[in-house]
Amino acid sequence: MFGIYTRTLAKYPVWTQAFTTGDIIAQFLIEGNADKGKDEDSTVSDTASWDVARTGRMAIFGAGFAGPVLHNWYRFLDRKIQLSTPFRSLLGRVTVDQLCFAPCFIASFFVGQGLLAGESKQTIQARLDKGYPGALKSNYMVWPAVQLLNFWCVPLQHRLMVVNTFALGRINKRQARENG
Repeated sequence: MFGIYTRTLAKYPVWTQAFTTGDIIAQFLIEGNADKGKDEDSTVSDTASWDVARTGRMAIFGAGFAGPVLHNWYRFLDRKIQLSTPFRSLLGRVTVDQLCFAPCFIASFFVGQGLLAGESKQTIQARLDKGYPGALKSNYMVWPAVQLLNFWCVPLQHRLMVVNTFALGRINKRQARENG
């Protein structure tokens, strides 16, 4: 599976990194929506509990914005932040990523999901007011360390996959806290 991903990534880097099935995985495997649609005697999942609109919004946001933006952002960091030592370059990339990019990207996620859901400007602003400070705080508690390892250990072409994989777990831990 990883070999197919790597070959596709080499041929179509932006599209491969932009496309994700993360929300489907989140809903059915992590959040357990597949189990909600099963009766006790059934072995086949009922997709009635699948939030197709949410998956659509996530796919559009990922393919139309997040994938291309992150792909190019990571390339930009690698090319433009070249300091006196590899370690200083690493720290510089993480610092710029977390202080400049992360706050904007988090806000873009809130706004993008709201726009795709057809929410009003007031509703989107209310979601930002309520959720943005906590999301940014949560980001700073986890992502600097993730990005430090990602930028240090992972080849450029695989960094977005690492971020997407880690984000999937983070999103669903947050949703579990909110729902439980």
